[in-house]
Amino acid sequence: MFVIANAWKNVIRNKGRNLLVLLIVALIAAAATIGLSIRQSAQNARSAELANTTVTAQISLNRTALLAAAQQQNNGASGSTRSRPDFQALRKSLAGRELSLADYHKYAKASSAVQSTYYSQTAALSATKGFQPESATSDSDNSDSSSQSNSSGQSEAQGAQNSQGFGSGGPMGENMQSGDFNLIGFSSDAAVANTQNGKFTMSSGKVFDYGKASNGQIIISKALANFNDLKVGSTVSVANASDSATTYTLKVVGIYTNTSSESNAFGGRDNASDPDNAIYTSSATLASLGLDNDSDTQLSFTYVVANKAGYDTFSKDVKQAGLSSDYTVSSADVENYEASLVPLDNLAKFALTLLLVVLGVGGAVLIALNVFNIRERKYEVGVLTAIGVRKAKVAAQFVFELLIVTMVGLMIGAVAGSAASVPVSNHLLASQVASQQSQQSSQMMQFGRSMQGSEGQPGSQSGSTADSQGNSGPGAAAGDDTAPGPAGLEFGRGSSFSRATSYISTINSTVNLSVVGELVLIGLALTLVSSLAAVVVIMRYEPLQILADRS
Repeated sequence: MFVIANAWKNVIRNKGRNLLVLLIVALIAAAATIGLSIRQSAQNARSAELANTTVTAQISLNRTALLAAAQQQNNGASGSTRSRPDFQALRKSLAGRELSLADYHKYAKASSAVQSTYYSQTAALSATKGFQPESATSDSDNSDSSSQSNSSGQSEAQGAQNSQGFGSGGPMGENMQSGDFNLIGFSSDAAVANTQNGKFTMSSGKVFDYGKASNGQIIISKALANFNDLKVGSTVSVANASDSATTYTLKVVGIYTNTSSESNAFGGRDNASDPDNAIYTSSATLASLGLDNDSDTQLSFTYVVANKAGYDTFSKDVKQAGLSSDYTVSSADVENYEASLVPLDNLAKFALTLLLVVLGVGGAVLIALNVFNIRERKYEVGVLTAIGVRKAKVAAQFVFELLIVTMVGLMIGAVAGSAASVPVSNHLLASQVASQQSQQSSQMMQFGRSMQGSEGQPGSQSGSTADSQGNSGPGAAAGDDTAPGPAGLEFGRGSSFSRATSYISTINSTVNLSVVGELVLIGLALTLVSSLAAVVVIMRYEPLQILADRS
């Protein structure tokens, strides 16, 4: 009790010096509070958002690894390189490696994390004299363009489609036909809601059903309907892209209007790449036409899991189920959300650096002040030890003095830091976001592209991925293969190609128990470190020598 009582008296007596120490500790505590709250917010944003949001996943062929392995094999064990690549061997390494629809369903059953699935199949069709694509070119131009695209082996549109990742596991073979139309067959409303062509609404008619009774039913864009003078109930005739003698008769049951689409959703320059020339139908219709197993038909299969943890579980389960290393599991939702966290991660790193610098400088200042304090009170130390007080108790008194001042300073600094953490954090985050957007804008301008809105994209500030989730399909739950889509509702999520990342721009960096606990530990650490120098100095003092020097 003597030590504590004496420590408190000295705190009250030496007000000026202790106020200076308190101010320094308060500044350190305020800076530490802001830094710790920023790091806490970054951790919460990384874990909480995707933990409460459904995530989509895809399995795709790892073409880069397969081509690298084939090239290494062709170069031989000696490591010598050929004068030119063995194209035939490279194509052979990719041939027949795409997963089938049955394979995708097998991996869906292999993981309990999968809540639902949906898929789409895309087949190329050619125009006929009675049904032409909406285009500024003439019929003969269309025919020439299609023949040139078909003879080239793989059209530029489909090549871009492959590079962008559309159709996660779908066959993008060397003989993929371009055609004039893309006939896209959907498995459910969830698949329609996530079409890559962009958002659309039904202007007349209704969306097809998915059973065999609706085979041959299609919906087309209003632009395409107007171009060919078609209405609901009309029938159209289209030709197989690789065999013009094979034609199919389809019935228009609905006409839709694109509300947010890219001019070239698939990145190409031909008619089929125009969203207005996309023909939507059910996957059952593609099967009835014999196009579902065609080598040129592209399959895009999506798995829906509950959250990021479910995605990690799914990735492990499919590998245990026998998925080869030639395939990769990916999620655009996770990737986009990770990209949206870049400014926040940078801010968290800056906050950690600032915290370490503040603690280092503040600790050094406190050590210096404490040592000067001991030297000023050297005579007091000599008197206390001369009358029989042990040096350990004298040192403990100085430690308690500093601890009292430090704890008070921590409380004041924590309150000030809590009040300032939100505006300061958001101001710093805004600077980071502006820097990232400026960098992205410069890159897009360098590539000759323009920044496009990212509304509705995964990884937005709210963490919303509703537009890309399987359970956001209008009129049905995710994976519902029976419920038809109501007319007049908006379908599709819009193309994610060439869109700006929607960065997290605000955080609620409030102080919680975790931050308070860390602040207490920081205060104790500062007290012990700065007191250690005082203890060393006190232990070296000789009381009789101190008194003799004073006299």
